[in-house]
Amino acid sequence: MKKIPLRTCMGCNEKKNKKELIRIVKNKQNVIFIDKTGKAEGRGAYICDNINCLEKVIKSKRLEKVLDVKISEQIYEQLRGEIIGNNK
Repeated sequence: MKKIPLRTCMGCNEKKNKKELIRIVKNKQNVIFIDKTGKAEGRGAYICDNINCLEKVIKSKRLEKVLDVKISEQIYEQLRGEIIGNNK
């Protein structure tokens, strides 16, 4: 039986199936982007497909602390769009 990879959401701190979460990556050039494949190289952070978790992460600046880089408003807007688009 294959083991299902679990990751922790930065917003709600719940462990969930990796495929259910959105991965945000910081690569070696310090470029931040949303990784739809889940396989991009770099430091990854995960968040639920839930707008409440995203708002918690923005308010606490947790993504900036985890990836150790300033996150632009554009990245947060991309995440909002991704979450709202997935929940339609």
